[in-house]
Amino acid sequence: MPSEAVTTRHRVLIVDDEESMRLLLAGMVSAELKAEVQLAGTCEQALRFAESYAYDAILLDLMMPGIGGFAVLHRVRGSAPNASTPVIMVSADDDAIESCLAAGANAYLVKPVKRADLVSTLKKQLAGRSKRA
Repeated sequence: MPSEAVTTRHRVLIVDDEESMRLLLAGMVSAELKAEVQLAGTCEQALRFAESYAYDAILLDLMMPGIGGFAVLHRVRGSAPNASTPVIMVSADDDAIESCLAAGANAYLVKPVKRADLVSTLKKQLAGRSKRA
């Protein structure tokens, strides 16, 4: 029998209203972690995705038009299937770290996001998720 060569691909939802940021984060996540990514450009789109599929992690921009990142975080935390999914807030506002963590975010990355910080944060959150599962 062949060895266990099948590895689990993580699925990550990336939410940002700026297309260039979505694509930059997606490139880093897919290249470094070999993860499958799904992109959402609006809060409403993010909520539709989060209500219909369980992700392994969510990267969520704080400063989004519409209901905003805090409201998306609150709604994700309040319902299945992603109530316990690691959510990593991403924002240029480094003054919002404590409020995001208090609101239920697992981690916070400041834009511009450094590749090493993104990869290490995601690996840590994904490892913690597999231990809880």
